[in-house]
Amino acid sequence: MIRTDALDQLPVRTALPALEHALDARGAAVLCAPPGTGKTTLVPLALAGLLNGGPVRRVLVAEPRRIAARAAARRMAWLLGEEVGEGPARDGSGRGGGRATGGRIGFTVRGERRVGPGTVVEVVTTGVLLQRLQRDQELAGIDVVVIDECHERHLDADTAAAFLLDVRAALRPELRLVAASATTDAEGWARLLGGDGGAGQGGSDAPIVEAEGVSHPVEVVWAPPARPVQPPHGMRVDPALLEHVAAVVHRALRERDGDVLCFLPGVGEIARVAGQLGGAGAEVLQVHGRAPAAVQDAVLAGGTGGRRVVLATSVAESSLTVPGVRVVVDAGLAREPRTDHARGLSALTTVRASQAAARQRAGRAGREAPGAVYRCWAEEEDARLPRWPSPEIKVADLTAFALQTACWGDPDASGLALLDPPPSGAMAAAGEVLRAIGALDADGRATRRGAGMARLGVHPRLARALLDGSEEVGARRAAEVVALLSEEPPRAYGDDLAAAWRTARRGGDAYAGRWRTEARRLESALRSAEASHARGAREEGGEGGGGREGGGEGGPARAHGTSGDPRARGEDGPADDAAAGLVAALAFPERVARNRGSGTYLMASGTGAQVGDGSRLGSAEWIAVAVADRPVTAASARVRLAAVIDEDAARLAAGPLLTSGEEVSWAGERRDVVARHVERLGAIELLVRPPAAPDPARVRAALLEGLRREGLGLLRWSREASELRQRMAFLHRELGGAWPDVSDAALLSRPDEWLGPELDRARKRGDLERVATGRALARLLPWATGDAARFDELAPERMAVPSGSHIRIDYGGGQPVLAVKVQELFGLEQTPRIAGGRVPLLVHLLSPAGRPAAVTTDLASFWREGYRSVRAELRGRYPKHPWPEDPAHAEPTRHTKARLNRS
Repeated sequence: MIRTDALDQLPVRTALPALEHALDARGAAVLCAPPGTGKTTLVPLALAGLLNGGPVRRVLVAEPRRIAARAAARRMAWLLGEEVGEGPARDGSGRGGGRATGGRIGFTVRGERRVGPGTVVEVVTTGVLLQRLQRDQELAGIDVVVIDECHERHLDADTAAAFLLDVRAALRPELRLVAASATTDAEGWARLLGGDGGAGQGGSDAPIVEAEGVSHPVEVVWAPPARPVQPPHGMRVDPALLEHVAAVVHRALRERDGDVLCFLPGVGEIARVAGQLGGAGAEVLQVHGRAPAAVQDAVLAGGTGGRRVVLATSVAESSLTVPGVRVVVDAGLAREPRTDHARGLSALTTVRASQAAARQRAGRAGREAPGAVYRCWAEEEDARLPRWPSPEIKVADLTAFALQTACWGDPDASGLALLDPPPSGAMAAAGEVLRAIGALDADGRATRRGAGMARLGVHPRLARALLDGSEEVGARRAAEVVALLSEEPPRAYGDDLAAAWRTARRGGDAYAGRWRTEARRLESALRSAEASHARGAREEGGEGGGGREGGGEGGPARAHGTSGDPRARGEDGPADDAAAGLVAALAFPERVARNRGSGTYLMASGTGAQVGDGSRLGSAEWIAVAVADRPVTAASARVRLAAVIDEDAARLAAGPLLTSGEEVSWAGERRDVVARHVERLGAIELLVRPPAAPDPARVRAALLEGLRREGLGLLRWSREASELRQRMAFLHRELGGAWPDVSDAALLSRPDEWLGPELDRARKRGDLERVATGRALARLLPWATGDAARFDELAPERMAVPSGSHIRIDYGGGQPVLAVKVQELFGLEQTPRIAGGRVPLLVHLLSPAGRPAAVTTDLASFWREGYRSVRAELRGRYPKHPWPEDPAHAEPTRHTKARLNRS
């Protein structure tokens, strides 16, 4: 029996006529309805024709989370007076009646499917929808698809919407598409759906249908911690903040009536706060994706009289409606995916919740009656929060997305209708991984192996581990280890993957139950994939044996010492460590790591890793790191889950990273040429020995690197060489043209032009220190133009002065300097010039003792005006030297008066 009283109370009912009209006219629409209005439960029932006796349409509802998919299906079945998977059969008109043949409401999530031939509305996760689209692009038999919670911008939802728009444009213009959002920021989705080229009018935005919610006033209480707390980084949240959140929950229970809904970022934080709510006088419930179904049902069913405190992740923002809530306590944190492509690390990280999320959370307190929200941050911080959460496509690992788009036929996703394009760097990194595991060919197209991976329902890395690992350890054991990797075990299981595997086998907790279900699903999917591949191979004449295409890490996997060991082939025995390690290494080959001592490791990717104090992993020579993160302030990654392996397993799993060859570099404490023959696994050195005869080209390159690092001071610069360089620099500065730039940067940028022969002969640092730099530098003089012949004329090394001396010119400053005693210039009326007469020398006039007396660039003016004061000052100090009154016409000399008289 349909529960009409409950249906009539859902506010979205008033928007149904407008939604039907929009779909009739355009085939696509955006529905904006606040949480709790019935958009997830009433709208699919109405679109399916289950409420008004009209023609029945099959409706597929896509939810972002498994918990939301199950809850939505159960709620819709309850509204119809049925159980999920049970209900009246449809007759030819689609009306109820007759023998029960399966529920009209069903759901499918990973590892669980409850549908039958009579199912009209099926709720699936967006991941399941993607799998179905890859198998059946037309979605045969489906009339309407509803993508729920599209405002959350999950990657699978964005991808599914893009694929569905392709389907409407090319195959099924009659397929109806609804994007349902709990916020009013829907213009982007309207533009996207309006340009799909489907049935109805094209070229304009899809209609936006808004449903008004029953919104009661919500009082905002700002409740920041009394003392500053550390900001979140990685997965870590300051325990002081969690203690404060628990205290605010106690405060809310004292000050307010009704149930309390508390938002926290993850399962660990929920458990910690729950442990601090003893004696709160209320039932404490925990809602998250890992919570047992019975707990989820109890939360969604409402209380039985006593007060409740519901600790929840962001799943309760919009995907689930928790009845009885009058108070929300918001920790102000959320989890978002982040990927460090340089280090090969992907993980969730704790961030400040967005303003949009804070509004959604607060609205939960006012759905049924006036309420209050306690925000655990200061009011002045609110404006600094991000406006919206980051779209996953901008921040997440895109390996699975890239495989999906390649299987769809659009490897770079350039032809897909997406609200945000995927970052090119993330797509390039994803392509490298997929080619390495044989999922893509050299042109970026999905291989048959890649298509099979996409159908396994796990990340492509894990699909590779499942396919290749099953050949070494057996299908069941490979499936069990991959199931552990697909959902990280609880921290209580420890950081040793093999030990966690044994704990899961024995365990009776909720995680162990989910693990067993997923392991069975993976084993079944693996056997189906193997059968499908065998059929494909037969159809292609037996090509592609073993199911591998594209080479790379997708190549055959044979673990050293396991192929002949029945225990390692999947039978009972103490080979769990080897099996777990091999499968983990196959999934994350760039994370195989070698011990560097004191519990620190170097991964093949080049990233350092640190195991926890007291971990048994710290004594292993090799490990395969399955889960790691890198705290903001840490130099190394922190290992959260890994398995012991040996070098042979590391070589096998990370085979494409194995290189062997000569390495010649500028290195070492003495900073010299170091030549080695090195065998490497990525960044890990496996074997080092001296080469028989280093490649001269590599030696030359190392010497050049040394010059770039240490500069031209590495060469021997005699006085003559330095002066030659200064003279060349002077002509480049004053005349330019053919005269070359000899600055450090210029010389280092073209060493072959002037240092080529010396570099060819050099083998070590000492050879560079013995280079005749002046002779090498002279090669840069403009010999080809003939200007080099005038070098000594334009920039003479020495200048002849009237006394007959040849005085060295100093080119080391801005203007060339001629430093000469006053008496040696007697009779010279004009300042000497160089560079073809363009540049006057800066004359430093010296006393007979060689001390500076005057500086001039105008010698004639000096004789007329400056000389008198110099003569008056120095003639008494140096009486033996001539000081004529008319120096311009006096006889120049470098001798005393007595010697002049003798001569």
